[in-house]
Amino acid sequence: MKKTYLSAALILTVAASMSFSSCIGSFSLTNKLLSWNQNVSNKFVNELIFFGFWVLPVYEVTALADILVLNSIEFWSGNNPVAKGTKVIEGQDGRYLVECDGKGYTITSENDGSVVRLDFDAADKSWSVEADGKSVKLMSFVDDTHVKMLDANGEYRTVELSEAGVMAYQEIVSGQMFMAAR
Repeated sequence: MKKTYLSAALILTVAASMSFSSCIGSFSLTNKLLSWNQNVSNKFVNELIFFGFWVLPVYEVTALADILVLNSIEFWSGNNPVAKGTKVIEGQDGRYLVECDGKGYTITSENDGSVVRLDFDAADKSWSVEADGKSVKLMSFVDDTHVKMLDANGEYRTVELSEAGVMAYQEIVSGQMFMAAR
């Protein structure tokens, strides 16, 4: 009986959220739970946990929290409180600690302790990078299909957000770096 009310409430909430809102949201809490489950063990254990979380309404509760609270916060503020956190990334040249505070990323190299900060400015839709006390605007969005990117000469170029556009930009920057090295 209780499960029926929870299921009905969830269906009603999803229907209302789709009709009253123009933003679906990222469902960060539910996705983090699913991601955790995928990394627990082998596929049989993952399936048992998945089934158990559906029987005990864990997924339903996280989805409801995402729909009613977290996605609304993300829509109105532009930041998702669940997106915050710290991860360790294994790169080709070492390990990096990546910390997200909801507005940007702080990347710390575990090799030499160097720190780089990436920040998003919602007002002008741009990403900036800060290292060694210097901040540089790296990229800004022009529209849904173009960005302005900084090239090796310190000039901004409009780049199409497609495979061809990115490859063309890479060729230009590679050529500039080759000429600078001569």
